[in-house]
Amino acid sequence: MRLTVTVNGQPHEADDVWEGESLLYVLRERLGLPGSKNACEQGECGSCTVYLDGVPACACLVAAGQAEGRDVRTVEGLADGERLDEVQAAFVEAGAVQCGFCTPGLLVQTHDLLNRKPNPSDAEIRESLAGNLCRCTGYEKIMDAVRLAAQRKATERKAHA
Repeated sequence: MRLTVTVNGQPHEADDVWEGESLLYVLRERLGLPGSKNACEQGECGSCTVYLDGVPACACLVAAGQAEGRDVRTVEGLADGERLDEVQAAFVEAGAVQCGFCTPGLLVQTHDLLNRKPNPSDAEIRESLAGNLCRCTGYEKIMDAVRLAAQRKATERKAHA
């Protein structure tokens, strides 16, 4: 089948896609967007989290056919050109990036959390990120990064108000 999908604001087509192929495979292998990671292939680790029509989803669990005509935003789509999103910058500055496998999913999930809840409590951060597993850290640097991003986004909102 031919898959037509909008990814990071740009229309894309992929030919000879098997309907049961995962959206993750299409993004990485057919469209050349390797940001979302293939770790567990079972929706357990969150490494492949993308926005699907504005809602976070594990791309490994979405069949390519289900993505037809829909809007996908990957970790690559969080940045504005060369300018990192506040969440991406905060993860780098807080040292929350180690091996990088969990990072894309954590970034998308954190981005979503801060859009829904600009000033989340630590409990809310933990709940939101509960589906994203990291094997390298003790999660404290990740928590620091989320707090830093929330603080910066709040400062940015005040400056634009």
